[in-house]
Amino acid sequence: MIVLKFLFATLVVAFISAAPTSAAKVPGRITVIESADKFCLMLPPEPNSSIAKHEHHAVAFCTFPNIGGATGAQQLPQGFITTAHFVQNAEKKWVQVTGRMDGEKYGLSRSDGGGQYDVKASPGSSCVGYKYYVELVEPNRNIYCIRCCQSKADCPVNMSTHGCERVLGGIY
Repeated sequence: MIVLKFLFATLVVAFISAAPTSAAKVPGRITVIESADKFCLMLPPEPNSSIAKHEHHAVAFCTFPNIGGATGAQQLPQGFITTAHFVQNAEKKWVQVTGRMDGEKYGLSRSDGGGQYDVKASPGSSCVGYKYYVELVEPNRNIYCIRCCQSKADCPVNMSTHGCERVLGGIY
């Protein structure tokens, strides 16, 4: 009987240890914002794809390889980012980058209205050093925005259809 209890307890511990958690950081789905020159964006895993159709399995692409903690991220295509404006709010503890892109450098269609990425869509995604992030990519307007936050209120994920300028403000 003792052996059965031990085996049962061992199986329970193994099952709990192996179960994925929503807080788990998945390599290739980790973004980071360090500056206007060093940041990552979530994008579809393959070129010539729709933003909205890939909200649940996007991957991170960075301006430079191996940016602090963005393990498994790919590098953005040359010329994809055309402008980048970095803002840091030390009081509210968030950072953001807003700007313009040339979506065609990754095969994004000018007719794609875009979509939103956040900690729930792509599962396992995160922003290094922050609890939350929200990102919108709008290929039809060639703009993007990403903010990493400590407070859920500073990363509004319920306004994705409003677009970058309304959701995060910023310079484009």
